[in-house]
Amino acid sequence: MLNARGHESIPPTSHGFKYRLVYARDGRRVLGFDNERGKGDHMHLGSEERPYRFRGVTQLLEDFAVEVGKRRK
Repeated sequence: MLNARGHESIPPTSHGFKYRLVYARDGRRVLGFDNERGKGDHMHLGSEERPYRFRGVTQLLEDFAVEVGKRRK
């Protein structure tokens, strides 16, 4: 899911996008990129959560595709 610009910023972000991208296998999340109030932009690698530096929608989709590719091998 990716909401277009114009969405109210999700603190602590200021870019105006709300997004959630998930790659799942056998009903379980393997990888996720999202932002939520209080946490901001971050990614999930299995059960680990790491900060993610949002640099635009195109880069977000490219980063997600690269990470999915690593996990599909």
